[in-house]
Amino acid sequence: MPYHRYRPAHERVPLPAIDRTWPDKRIESAPLWVPVDLRDGNQALAEPMDPARKRKMFDLFVAMGFKEIEVGYPSASQTDFDFVRHLAEADAVPDDVTPVVFTAARADLIERTFASIEGLPRAVVHLYTATAPTWREVVLGRDRAELHALIMEAAAHVGRLASRCPGVRMEFSPETFMLTEPDYALEVCDSLTRLWEASPDRPVIHNLPVTVEIATPNVYADQIEYMHRHLADRDAVILSVHPHNDRGTGVACAELALLAGAQRVEGCLFGNGERTGNVDLVTLALNLHAQGVDPRIDFSDIDEIRRVVEHCNRLPVHERHPYAGDLVYTAFSGTHQDAIAKGMAHHARRAAELGVPEREAPWDVPYLPIDPADVGRDYAAVIRVNSQSGKGGVSYLLRTEYGVDLPRRLQIEFSQVVQRFTDDSGTEVTAAQLWDLFRAEYLDRADEGPVVPVEWRTVHSGPERHDFTGVLRVDGVEDEYTGTGNGPLDALTDALAKAGIKVDVLQYVEQATQQGADANAVAYVECRVDGVVRWGAGLSTSLLTASVRALLSAVNRAR
Repeated sequence: MPYHRYRPAHERVPLPAIDRTWPDKRIESAPLWVPVDLRDGNQALAEPMDPARKRKMFDLFVAMGFKEIEVGYPSASQTDFDFVRHLAEADAVPDDVTPVVFTAARADLIERTFASIEGLPRAVVHLYTATAPTWREVVLGRDRAELHALIMEAAAHVGRLASRCPGVRMEFSPETFMLTEPDYALEVCDSLTRLWEASPDRPVIHNLPVTVEIATPNVYADQIEYMHRHLADRDAVILSVHPHNDRGTGVACAELALLAGAQRVEGCLFGNGERTGNVDLVTLALNLHAQGVDPRIDFSDIDEIRRVVEHCNRLPVHERHPYAGDLVYTAFSGTHQDAIAKGMAHHARRAAELGVPEREAPWDVPYLPIDPADVGRDYAAVIRVNSQSGKGGVSYLLRTEYGVDLPRRLQIEFSQVVQRFTDDSGTEVTAAQLWDLFRAEYLDRADEGPVVPVEWRTVHSGPERHDFTGVLRVDGVEDEYTGTGNGPLDALTDALAKAGIKVDVLQYVEQATQQGADANAVAYVECRVDGVVRWGAGLSTSLLTASVRALLSAVNRAR
C-alpha cells in the first residue's frame, strides 16, 4: 500500500495548543438536534426526494420533536425552493419549530434564499464557505485575507436582508473547519459575530463541520474546545458541529465535541450523507438514552421511523445499524442467549420485588444496552437460533413462544437435536420450526415406536396404591398389561416390566403452559430404559395423560 503518499493530520493543519478539559467532562443533557436530511442528506441521494417524500420526512421530524430542521438549499434547485415555499404557504411549520435554509456566499444565491422564506415567522439562514488551505488555493484561488473579505461581503448582505425579517437568525459554517487553521477559523467567526450584532437573545450559530474527517476524534475535540474558549461574545454564540464519517468515527467526533463545549449537532437520521455519510442522529441520541440522559427526541417507534426514512431516501437501513437494525437486539450465539435469558428472568424478578412494571424497572440485562421495548420492539426476535446457538436460546424461544419450560438436562439433550437440524440445513431455525422439532422428537413419540398405547386406564385403589391396566402394542404385538405402584407412573413402569422393558424414572417435572382451567399441562420424564437414559415429554389438558405420554415418549426414544 502506498501509505507514503499521505500526511498525518498534524502535518496538514496546525493543531491548537490547549490545556484540554474535555476528557473529564460528561454529557449530562441533550444538545439542540438539527436533522439535515432534507438538504445535506438529500444531495447525497442518487434519486433526490420529490416534494411528497420531502414533506413526509419533514412531518416525521416534527412528530419526533425536532425544534430546528434544515429544510433545503433553495438557491440550488427549483425543487428545494418550491418545497420551502410550500412550507411557508401551507402554514406547515409548527410554532415551536424553526426551519433552516442553506446558501453559499454569493449575492444572487443569498437573495434567492431569502425569497424562499418570505412569510415564515422564523428561520435560520445558514451561510457557508470553505476555509481550509487546499480549498482556498485549489478551489477558490484566494488567500486568507481575500477569502475573509469575500465572506464579510456575503455576510453583510445576509445581515441587510435579515434586518427586514425580525424572525430570522444567522448561521455560518467555515466549511472544512477540521482542516482550517484554528486562528483563521476563530478570526472569521468572531468577525461575523460582530457584524451580525449577535446577542444572547438573538445568538449567531457558528457551525464547525468535519466536512472531511481526517483525524482522530480527540483532535476534533481539541479544535472545538479551542473555539469554545476563545470565541468572542461566547454567550451570544451557539456552537454547533456537523461531523461527517470518512474515518468511520463521526459519532465519536460528535460526542467528544459535546464534551468540548458544542451545544448543537447537525446530522442525518441513520447517517445518510455524502461519501460515508453524515453523523447519525439516531445513534447519537440513543447513546444518550442508554446513559440515562433524556435525548428529547421520540424514538419509541424506531421501526416506523426507519420505514419512513427508507421510503424517502430509497435506501435501506442496515440490519446491524445501532439501535434500529433488524438484528441489533438478536442473539444467535449460545453463550449470549443463555446470558440474555437469565438476565430477562432476573429483570422480571427485580421488577416484582420493586413492585413496578417491568417497563419501569432499572435495566441491566447482559448484551442488551437498552430495553428493546423502549424503541417499540417486542422480545420475539431477541433470541434466534442457528448452528451457533445453544440450549439457552432454544429453551428461551420455547418458553416465550409456547410456554414450555424445559428442565436443564432436557435443554442439553434437545439442543443436540436442534444442532443436527441447523448443521444440515445451514439456516436459521424459527420458533415455529423449533416447536415442530420438539413435537416430532418428544411429544409425538408416545404414539410412534416400539411401545404404542392402544387403550389404558389407572385407578387409585388404596393409600399410596395405583393400578394401571392397558392394552399396549409392544414390538408390533398387542397384549394387555397390568401393573401396581405408589403412583400412576410407578404402576406403568411395573406394567412395562411385565412386557420385558425395565424402566427407572430418574426425574419428573410438570408444568402448565398457560393460566386457566383449560390450559394444557406438560410433563417431562427422564428415564433409564434398559440401561439407556432418555427424556420424554407429554402434552395434554390432563396432567395424568401428559405424564403417561411423557414416560412412553422416553421409552420409545430409548428403544
